[in-house]
Amino acid sequence: MNKISFSRYSFFALFSASLGLSACSSSSTDELSTGSYRGIIEVSGQEMPFNFTVSEEGGKQVAHLINGDERILINEISNAQDSVRLQMHIFDAALIAKVKDGKLSGRWERKDQAEPYSLPFTAELGNTSRFSQNPAKPTLNVTGKWEVTFTEDGGKTYPAIGEFVQKGNALTGTFLTTTGDYRYLQGEVDGNKLKLSAFDGAHAFLFQATGQENGTLTGDFYAGKSGHETWTAKRNENFKLASADTLTYLKPGYDRLDFSFPDLNGKKVSLTDPQFKGKVVVAQIFGSWCPNCMDETKFLAPWYEKNKSRGVEVVGLGYEVSPEFDNAKVRVEKMRDRLQVPYTLLIGGTKDKELVAKSLPALNHVLSFPTTIFIDKQGKVRKIHTGFSGPGTGKYYDEFVQEFNKTIDELVAEK
Repeated sequence: MNKISFSRYSFFALFSASLGLSACSSSSTDELSTGSYRGIIEVSGQEMPFNFTVSEEGGKQVAHLINGDERILINEISNAQDSVRLQMHIFDAALIAKVKDGKLSGRWERKDQAEPYSLPFTAELGNTSRFSQNPAKPTLNVTGKWEVTFTEDGGKTYPAIGEFVQKGNALTGTFLTTTGDYRYLQGEVDGNKLKLSAFDGAHAFLFQATGQENGTLTGDFYAGKSGHETWTAKRNENFKLASADTLTYLKPGYDRLDFSFPDLNGKKVSLTDPQFKGKVVVAQIFGSWCPNCMDETKFLAPWYEKNKSRGVEVVGLGYEVSPEFDNAKVRVEKMRDRLQVPYTLLIGGTKDKELVAKSLPALNHVLSFPTTIFIDKQGKVRKIHTGFSGPGTGKYYDEFVQEFNKTIDELVAEK
């Protein structure tokens, strides 16, 4: 899902964290203490809170980012000079901070951008709240489905679905757009104010809104270094987005996908190779910098292991930040190793969507990362799915999985 002007995944926070905490509150140390933390990153000039824990696993110190039901493992923690560094798992980003008296002060660095940047970061041990320690009694209940309109600073609008679950002050949910979702959001309802945030190593998102007398919501969305949009929402249980199977399609005169890209060893691979001949093929357009792509990969990797014996292949077409093959290879290899990807991964080029479309001339455009292309045993494209509704979307993810398997079953059954 990489669509909006400030780009969900171009501002999606990738971080390396340096967290050093004292074992006792009266002294400072570069060692990171175990326990629960409340962190803050200054996102577009706003304080975006998030939670994480630090613990010992197998004699090694690890951290977990927390977003609702999601727990993201951070297992690269190191000390450098007077700071602690937490490398953001797959992503080219890190949290780096000095520690004194149980408090962290430093920065969140992100290097997967044309212009790398860093944002101020602080954290406090022992604070488990997300936003407020004592929020006001809620005067609205936002549980349910909402029709949402986001407005970019330039005035362009796009639709979304908001799905929220409120229990007292506690709030979780997500937003779905035609190109993907905002993954796991966590926050609260404070009086008539709604607050949600997400930080997962690529996202740095903050949503705020105020309940209106007519039952609608009006608010702001902040992302990354400088992203800002406004949004409005109204209840609408019947609202639907455009079908993700209609947004990307083949140009007239094309019936198949042609490419020849290097694999991670530099060997050129195309769909005419013997490994794909006579098989159903799923081609995944992805980037290792894209959280929605990682969600899809987490689905595809175990799915392929279970289904490859049915005459099915999956091939990932990676589009990375760096135009240099060796640099792109390193990023994709890290993704492969972290997510235990068993299928073939190729380097298609850089993530510029116009260049992606040129590398795959049969497509009308590439609107979103990821995009998933279903190819039959004859090598013909039968279906193209734009974006991905990940596990943070609940029933929408379940519907995707059901439809994905239905499509594969039908293609495998064909002679």
